[in-house]
Amino acid sequence: MPVLDKIQEINDTVKSIAMFIQSDETVRPDFQEYLNTIGANNRNARINFQGACFTYIFERKLGETYKSIPAIYLEKGDLKASEKKIVKSIDKSVSSVFEIKKILKNGFELYNIINEKSYNVTSLIKMTNFRGLGCGQYIVARIMNFDKEMYLLEVSGVLPTTRRDDAYRFSVAKIIQNPEIVYLDNPEKQEEIEEDIKEVYDKFMEFFGTDEVLTTNKHADDLIGIFNDFAEDGKKVDYKDKIEVPEVFKFFDVSEFNNSYDNFLENSLGGFSSHKETYDVGIIYDKDLGMYAVPFWGTFNKIFEVSNPAEVENYDKCIQYFLANDKFSANLIKRAAKKHKNFLPIVNGLGKTDYTLKELLEKYKSRYLEQKIYSSTTVLYKSKAFASTLGLIEEEENKLPLPEGVDLSKIGRNDPCPCGSGKKFKKCHGA
Repeated sequence: MPVLDKIQEINDTVKSIAMFIQSDETVRPDFQEYLNTIGANNRNARINFQGACFTYIFERKLGETYKSIPAIYLEKGDLKASEKKIVKSIDKSVSSVFEIKKILKNGFELYNIINEKSYNVTSLIKMTNFRGLGCGQYIVARIMNFDKEMYLLEVSGVLPTTRRDDAYRFSVAKIIQNPEIVYLDNPEKQEEIEEDIKEVYDKFMEFFGTDEVLTTNKHADDLIGIFNDFAEDGKKVDYKDKIEVPEVFKFFDVSEFNNSYDNFLENSLGGFSSHKETYDVGIIYDKDLGMYAVPFWGTFNKIFEVSNPAEVENYDKCIQYFLANDKFSANLIKRAAKKHKNFLPIVNGLGKTDYTLKELLEKYKSRYLEQKIYSSTTVLYKSKAFASTLGLIEEEENKLPLPEGVDLSKIGRNDPCPCGSGKKFKKCHGA
């Protein structure tokens, strides 16, 4: 099929899906509620209706099994083979942050900051619509692969070359939310991550003697840091004073988990110790998916260990938190179910359901069943965007000046930094 015909068919399919969400008896009420929520139905609002449609189509999940809008459209529509293929491609489209490398006749050469690959993408609209865009600028865009060619579905944001730092910060925020986008369409990166997971798992087991330790958020960052030091240089230090559990296991809302983008990245990288409340944190190494730091892991397990779940304050909210939170993998739920024979009876009793473990995971963790999603912690360690952003944040902290005449070559990596910051040299001027 000629490229122009493909472009026309892709555009027609997108328009058909847009009509579908406004007319289907199941989807339409949810779409209207979505528009009301974001204020798109307000005449005075400056929200672009077309942009709202795109966001809804690409990001919304519906029903007990959290199906995507393209998947629902695929099930309900009487489509020809080529249109089905396009809808499946749309469903697998990727939103990322790109640097514009070249302006092409019918599109762009883009460098994906997140998965570290370059793409030549064909625009679905006339290039005159992109006047003002130039090389070196950054765009938040969605691309799709159809018939081994890449197409630009939408551009939802533009940043000038002077805002490189913001582009990289936003990239890391997206990685924390969806770690799989780092290795999506990059098998070399995925292989690198898998090799690292195997290597670090052995070190974790050597260091702790188990694949799971529990402490409080006040010590979790230090405990992870001590282990990271061991993983880097093999020096084992005593960590027993960092193992602590709260006097009472209870679940509650942690304000720092509810972040806007303005402070999301800093709070995410700032660690648990900066949080006001004290709660338990499980540090778990999944040999398949990497290392997790899981808030309220001890509280979650305590629910199934006491004689009456109600002994754990807000136990019902805690169970829902672990099931509905998209950051907790299916493997974590499997781990809890394997530990506790009463896991399913208690969970089903709470929801008045009769799920098998498989059915429970299909309902709440289908994303993890469909693809391999490594922990964000593990993926971040292998991300160039994260390394760059971490450097930016370190610079903003304004390191103390070094005394004159200091010979940095004679300072050990684990020695205190001579600037007097209180950090190890490798975490400060030796970074």
